[in-house]
Amino acid sequence: MGSWKLLFCFLVFEMFWCWGEGLGVNWGTMAIRQLPPRTVVQMLQDNGIKKVKLFDADFNTMSALAGTDIEVMVAIPNDMLATMNDYDAAKQWVKKNVTRYNWEGGVKIKYVAVGNEPFLSSYNGSFLNTTFPALQNIQNALNEAGVGNTIKATVPLNADVYNSPVNNAVPSAGQFRADISELMTQIVQFLNQNGAPFTVNIYPFLSLYANEHFPIDFAFFDGGSTPVTDNQIQYTNVFDANFDTLVSALKAVGLGNLPIIVGEVGWPTDGDINAKVSYAERFYNGLLKRLAANQGTPLRPNTNIEVYLFSLIDEDAKSIAPGAFERHWGIFSYDGQPKFPMDLSGQGQNKFLIAAKNVKYLPQRWCVFNPNAKDLSKLGDNIDYACTFSDCTSLGYGSTCGNLDAQGNASYAFNMYFQVQGQNDMSCNFQGLAMVTTQNYSQGTCKFIVQLASSPSLQKPSFIILAFVFLAFLLFQLEQL
Repeated sequence: MGSWKLLFCFLVFEMFWCWGEGLGVNWGTMAIRQLPPRTVVQMLQDNGIKKVKLFDADFNTMSALAGTDIEVMVAIPNDMLATMNDYDAAKQWVKKNVTRYNWEGGVKIKYVAVGNEPFLSSYNGSFLNTTFPALQNIQNALNEAGVGNTIKATVPLNADVYNSPVNNAVPSAGQFRADISELMTQIVQFLNQNGAPFTVNIYPFLSLYANEHFPIDFAFFDGGSTPVTDNQIQYTNVFDANFDTLVSALKAVGLGNLPIIVGEVGWPTDGDINAKVSYAERFYNGLLKRLAANQGTPLRPNTNIEVYLFSLIDEDAKSIAPGAFERHWGIFSYDGQPKFPMDLSGQGQNKFLIAAKNVKYLPQRWCVFNPNAKDLSKLGDNIDYACTFSDCTSLGYGSTCGNLDAQGNASYAFNMYFQVQGQNDMSCNFQGLAMVTTQNYSQGTCKFIVQLASSPSLQKPSFIILAFVFLAFLLFQLEQL
């Protein structure tokens, strides 16, 4: 893109990314209390975000997206892959979740994600036999439904499906993991035959998290690290090296030009000593500038890489088995407030994104430690109880609330539980150790939140959208008779 075009984009669209036919976001919904889908969609539109990747095909979410012209990747969860091995079931899923919305003014679906990182080593092969048949059936069902030319099935895969030999860990030596090499070759060939992209999730943060000796500057894009040299190519960041390792793995099976989508890439802001706002801001600032420049990577230079940031909003109900940071990937907090300045256009004009509008909160009340409590022998047990049924990941070492004293820890835990319970007075007792207050106990980076007033299950899509979608659903039911 010429410099005059970049200037035009900046002047006309200001913060909107006009280079970005390639930028999207992941919208996850694993939260105890969620923003209404229409509120989230309005936030996407306000910030000029034109692509979204989902982890299901929820009716309320799809209804909110109808008529917006936002490009959508819907998803089939891993626990449904076995069901999709039956072709009739795959056809029914496509009718219910794709063609159901494929009308003028409906949802602009472009991809179907078949599973989510199904070949993770931690899954112990649970989905090895079901993923590829499910992919085949869904793409064939899309083709049979007459939408296969514009809607492609893909499998979002973790970067652990490819690697380099231990003694020669450079991108040019990339190859698919030995235990799934044949399967990956079949999948890649099928994607190529159907004009579908390879979707990969790349997390520089996880490279740092998994290895305390990992050079921290290599996780970012601002040139502070010692380069890794590979066949006279110098890699200055792990994103490029990871991406090109995949390119090499594809070349090794004869498909080095297969399109690649980065399905997830981002940086968390809490739950670990390296999961903090300053690092997230640094990471996104470098990433977005590179994407805007269409710089590509050494093995795919001058390429506009399609990327979905992970993620849009924090999700406080996600599993923390991989780490406490899992609940803090959002560029927006749980209530749709931006966490730090960033510029989606990549032009360096950093400012806060536009927050969610008309957010409804519970009353300004908190549950905290009762300073008049006499018997503190059960304090630890009560904190554990509160944290079992709410999110206390911000209390960990190096996290935003990691410097609180014992009473501060108790107050934070009690309040999180109190908010989850909708501020029910009975939920702020803890054997006499807690009390309700109207004083905000937030301090420094540690925020004592007030939860959202309602969940999206209580929200209704607009009448017009609901009517159209309901009509489509009736037609679907009639087809089954």
